[in-house]
Amino acid sequence: MSASVILHPGRDKSLRRKHPWIFSKAIKETQGKLRLGDTVDVLSAEGEWLAKGAWSPQSQIQVRVWSFDKQEVIDNGFFLRRLERAKAGREGLIAEHGLSGYRLAAAESDGLPGITIDVYEQVIVCQLLSAGAEKHRSKIVWALTKLYPDYAILERSDVAVREKEGLAQQVQVLHGEVPDEVIISENGHQLIVDLKHGHKTGFYLDQRDNRAMAGRYAKDADVLNCFSYTGTFGVYCMQGGAKQITHLDVSDNALATAKRNAELNHLDLSRCHFEKQDVFEALRQYRNDGRTFDMIILDPPKFVDSKASLNRACRGYKDINMLAMQILKPDGILLTFSCSGLMETDLFHKVVADAALDAGREIQYLHRLSQAADHPVLASYPEGYYLKGIVCRVL
Repeated sequence: MSASVILHPGRDKSLRRKHPWIFSKAIKETQGKLRLGDTVDVLSAEGEWLAKGAWSPQSQIQVRVWSFDKQEVIDNGFFLRRLERAKAGREGLIAEHGLSGYRLAAAESDGLPGITIDVYEQVIVCQLLSAGAEKHRSKIVWALTKLYPDYAILERSDVAVREKEGLAQQVQVLHGEVPDEVIISENGHQLIVDLKHGHKTGFYLDQRDNRAMAGRYAKDADVLNCFSYTGTFGVYCMQGGAKQITHLDVSDNALATAKRNAELNHLDLSRCHFEKQDVFEALRQYRNDGRTFDMIILDPPKFVDSKASLNRACRGYKDINMLAMQILKPDGILLTFSCSGLMETDLFHKVVADAALDAGREIQYLHRLSQAADHPVLASYPEGYYLKGIVCRVL
């Protein structure tokens, strides 16, 4: 008999709406032997079978649902079917944008809780962030080798969230030989991916459409790219006809890669500037010096990692947007982003509006931006929507 968890009365509503998470407070009792990552049946208080998922006793999310089909077995075939479906759903996007870098599996939104998989040229990079993903690593690798027989596979599970699942962070080669970096194609641009040490799985694939949007507004503009990382927004802006671009970041390595990306795409380096500075300090210095720009891109790291930090994050977002607006020329363009899932869209828009009031500027929202289409959001899992952006005209 398989192990099971039984919910408290009335705690099955979200599960019946196909939300894939079950929190510890919803669970009344467990039956059978439960080990970290094991597949368990989920039953209502009345004993009705509802789902099967992975058991994670140390996490607040104690079960992440694999399937709402009682007959489905969580075996090699399960992972192959889920990945085949994910790959098929992205083929049109890959062809349309000439992509050799894309997200293959977006965790819960692709029916694979805690599993993020990105493809970069001939290398697949996985993040296995849940107990269930850890338990089934060998099955996931098997399925990937069936779909991509000639690709190497790297695990980049060096993310703190694993510790909430009782798992250690780790990086390891799972299959084949993995180089330190590769060059991917994206909308006709060549971009460097640091596979082993870069942010996330090595690259920000989710900003692809927003990079293209930035390029459309950059013609003849003096552009400031804040939190520039490897300068990919800058590549699009310069190809879009920017007069010049200044990249701001605190990382020497990131700025060095930004310069290499500029060279790789045959940009005029005399019009590309790379400054190692704290963005908040740099913006204040530009304001004090009277320096202004036609266009500013604000793509900061995640400011919100818990509900407790939300108010502090709002202050940070407000401060940085206010500073940017103060150094934009009249009718300047601001692209501003939040990649924090806990920052709701309406709240982010309010923060930006409040920043405009503090800056003494009026703004118009021109476009609302989000993550690229290979980062889909499952309707029953709104938490999959995390990247919010706005293109503003600052009057």
